[in-house]
Amino acid sequence: MQIKIFTTKTELGQAAARDAAAIINHAIAERNSAYVIAATGASQFEFLDALMLAPVDWTKVTFFHLDEYVGLRESHPASFRRYLKERIVSRVHPHAFYFIDGEADEVDDECRRIGLLIMQQTVDVAFVGIGENGHLAFNDPPADFDTKAPYIVVNLDEACRQQQVGEGWFKSIDEVPARAISMSIRQILRSREILCIVPDQRKAEAVKAAVELNVSPMHPSSILQTHECVTLYLDHASSSLLSSQCVLTDS
Repeated sequence: MQIKIFTTKTELGQAAARDAAAIINHAIAERNSAYVIAATGASQFEFLDALMLAPVDWTKVTFFHLDEYVGLRESHPASFRRYLKERIVSRVHPHAFYFIDGEADEVDDECRRIGLLIMQQTVDVAFVGIGENGHLAFNDPPADFDTKAPYIVVNLDEACRQQQVGEGWFKSIDEVPARAISMSIRQILRSREILCIVPDQRKAEAVKAAVELNVSPMHPSSILQTHECVTLYLDHASSSLLSSQCVLTDS
C-alpha cells in the first residue's frame, strides 16, 4: 500500500485525478477501452471535479456503480445514481455507466443483473473511500470477506447511517435507508488498481485501522492491505493518527 499525504483536499483530489487519468489512458492505449468503478460521497468531490477535466477519451471508458441505497428514489438528493449522473455522466458522457437500480422490485435479481455485467470485464481501476466506521463500499463491519458474488444486499449499521446524516444527505437517521446493494469486498479486490481517497479528520481513526491493524472483517478497509496495487490519498487531518513508520510518501 502506497500512502500519499497532502496539505489540502484540493491538492489531494488533483493528485488522485492525475494518477487515475494515467491509469485510464494506459488501459485505453493497451486495449482501446477502460473499465472503472466509481465511488460517491463527500470525500470524492474534489477528486471527481479534477478527474472530469483530465485529458481522457471518455467515449472509451465504461463505469460500474459501487453501491446504492435500497428503495431510495433517484430524485432524492442522497441518491448515488443522481450523484454519479450529475458529477460524471452529464459532464463527460462516457461510453457506458452501469447503474445499480436501488428501486428494483427484486433486489436479489438486481444484484445478479449488475453482477453478470461486471464479471465479463477486468476492472482497470476502482475509486473508493473509507467510511467513518471503516466500511469499504457499503460493507459495514463485520464485512463479508468470503462471498464470491459481485454484488450483495447489506444491512447498514447505525454508524454508517449516522455518517450520511452528518454529511448532510439526510435530515435524520430515520430517513436513511436500512439496506443497500453494495459491491462485495472480493469484487473490489479484483480491480487491477485501487485508488482510495480519504480526506478529513473524521476519517482518521478508520484510516489508522485500515493501515495499522490486522486484516479483519471488523475493520473492512483493512482488507486493502492484501491488494498488491493500492494507493491511499490522505490529507494531514485524515492521516493524523498514523504512526510515522506507516507514512511511505509525504507529497
